[in-house]
Amino acid sequence: MVSVLYSLSLWGALAQKEVVEPNILQEFQSMQIAEDKFQHFFNTANRYKDNSAYDWQAMVNKYHKDAQLINDSLSVLKYEIMQAQLFYDIGDFSKSVAIANELYDKWEAMDLESKRIILDLIDNNYAKLGLYDRQFEIRNKKRELGLSEKVVFYDIYSNLGLHRKAMDDYIKEMLKTVGEFDYYGQAEYHSNVGTYLFLDMSTPTALTYYKKAESFINIYLNDITRQKTEQEIEKGNLLKAIIQGNIGKCYALLKEFDLAIPLLETSIAALEEYNSGYSSNELMVNTLELSDCYLQKEKYDKAKNLLLKVVAPTNIENAIRRNGLLAAYFAKTSDYKSSVDYLKRNVRINDSLVKNESSMKKQQLAAVAGQEIEYSKKMMEEQKLDLDKSKIDLLAKEERINIVFISLIFTLLGFAGLVYAYIKSIKNQRLIENQKEIIEASLVEKDSLLKEIHHRVKNNLQMVSSLLSLQTKNTRSKAAIQALEEGKSRVKAMALIHQKLYQNEDLSVIEMQGYIESLINSVQSVYKKGGHNINIIIDAEGVELDIDRAIPFGLILNELVSNSFKYAFPDELRKDSGEKITIYLSKNAEKGYFEYSDNGVGLPDETDTNHNGSMGIRLMNRLVNQLQSTLNVDKTSEGVRYWFNFK
Repeated sequence: MVSVLYSLSLWGALAQKEVVEPNILQEFQSMQIAEDKFQHFFNTANRYKDNSAYDWQAMVNKYHKDAQLINDSLSVLKYEIMQAQLFYDIGDFSKSVAIANELYDKWEAMDLESKRIILDLIDNNYAKLGLYDRQFEIRNKKRELGLSEKVVFYDIYSNLGLHRKAMDDYIKEMLKTVGEFDYYGQAEYHSNVGTYLFLDMSTPTALTYYKKAESFINIYLNDITRQKTEQEIEKGNLLKAIIQGNIGKCYALLKEFDLAIPLLETSIAALEEYNSGYSSNELMVNTLELSDCYLQKEKYDKAKNLLLKVVAPTNIENAIRRNGLLAAYFAKTSDYKSSVDYLKRNVRINDSLVKNESSMKKQQLAAVAGQEIEYSKKMMEEQKLDLDKSKIDLLAKEERINIVFISLIFTLLGFAGLVYAYIKSIKNQRLIENQKEIIEASLVEKDSLLKEIHHRVKNNLQMVSSLLSLQTKNTRSKAAIQALEEGKSRVKAMALIHQKLYQNEDLSVIEMQGYIESLINSVQSVYKKGGHNINIIIDAEGVELDIDRAIPFGLILNELVSNSFKYAFPDELRKDSGEKITIYLSKNAEKGYFEYSDNGVGLPDETDTNHNGSMGIRLMNRLVNQLQSTLNVDKTSEGVRYWFNFK
């Protein structure tokens, strides 16, 4: 009887202890200083374990209002950072990024950790909102602050649909950084590679990588030789849940539903436990995938219950998937009216958002490609400056060494000093030879890197040209097709510049005779004018231009030649012979001269050759202005003549 009473009293004491023990939010409330609350909020593993993000939001809003009332500006900043994080965790990405951008304007008053959190929030929100081209600025700011070593693009390319390119860049960047015994890093690496393959529809290969990732995360979690914090354990369990869900999705795509269902169920349960309070895309995708498996296994009630849990899809793909599954459910349960209703919802989404999103992604892909090119150029310039600085430091160090040795030599006996000086001179000659070899090797490496940059620029411009070609195929308007073809021709003219640069021995200039001939061939192939027997005279032998002059010059020439092929020699006025285009370019140390003429039908009388003319005329005038000159046009009796001087 005594033992029973003792057990009951002990149970009561333990129960009382559990009741009075504060949870994470209560600990947050008990703190007096905003900085302590800030550290507790961001450093606590799974802060939403006991209270939802909405409970936290109400409490943080109260403290924020109190800090505003007493004009405590530093505390207000801390609470606003927490508010931005809470909106992100809830899934209101527009509100979160709006607050984070306002905080970005108050940059100077913040410590480095607060800046890191704000930059991460803006970066993540832009990814969720599909504003991929704006992530570059934020990532570059992180690099400038020392929060990251370099700017990466692979996740952005994956979001834009280029999963293979993203995977290749990711492997190239990350494979050398993951240690052999970094089991969590190995798991994350293989999981990410698997995801790129999965998105690229290479499901069997993706499954292989996911299983490797699962093996590494199990080793990490079961490794008792390494002490892990609670936050590290929860982080590992969350990654394991994501990996298991991905394996389940692979099995579902391979129609192995009996293998997929238990993995997806386990993943969903773990995500709800270790990711509670967050707006989790993985949880939503896994739930939709599991409901699809139940539909395939004809377990309709389970499928419906899961679909009803997905009340607010985080993106268009999830919304379309949910509507499609609900349509399938109602069709299988003979409620055809509801099935048709959900199918119509998908039709409306596809007619509006999907087309707009596809157009935006094309624009952002071009912008991101351009940003990567500029970033690569900047990295090359920084590496060159570091190399130059290393050379200067090496020479200065060598000079100091020489001074020290000379001082020692003059301190020693004269005869011994002479002998030592002779030996030292031999050593210096060897050092100079070695240094010369190092410098020559560095110069060769620099040339190789510059050629690679121009090669990548050319490839990216070809990618833009391909995008324009794809757009042309999807366009019916003749005016739009003509505008796209003209844009593609201009892009090719710029790509040809970079091609000539990386093919040249001298990377600083372009030999214009060969470039003009290649450009003429390119334009001639576009407009199919080879049968006109047009006599094209090119006089630019020995002229070389740097890239700053060659690009506007190439675009000007592209416009002129295109106009001649399109308009100067119409089929109804075609001559048997005598059709001629003349291109003359000269350049000396001080100035240059360019002249272009054809003997075609000439310009119409109403043509405005000033800045208010056609787009081609306006473009040429702006390009000539870049060359610090003015475009002159003469309407001759036969054809037209363009000319200008440049420095």
